[in-house]
Amino acid sequence: MASKKTIIKKIQIVLTKHFETSQDAFNFFDKSGDGKLSKTEVVKLLKEAEINGFIRGLVGSKLIEGYDKDGDGKISWQEFKTAIKEMERDVA
Repeated sequence: MASKKTIIKKIQIVLTKHFETSQDAFNFFDKSGDGKLSKTEVVKLLKEAEINGFIRGLVGSKLIEGYDKDGDGKISWQEFKTAIKEMERDVA
């Protein structure tokens, strides 16, 4: 299984390589347009980051569990920004 650091790095590569801003990335993956990323939308981000299909669902669940501060089972824009800041710190 890929390490946390490897997964974070792959996510960062997708976000920086394909999008001008983290807001652009969030909007792209928010397919429902509700201003929040569901587990399905997070898993699509992980697929773009080339996270192995076997662990994609597990990692998606853990990301939501770790960053969903309001307990609605989704990641809001504010929670996404917090996640990006923490990921940048963890990889640095």
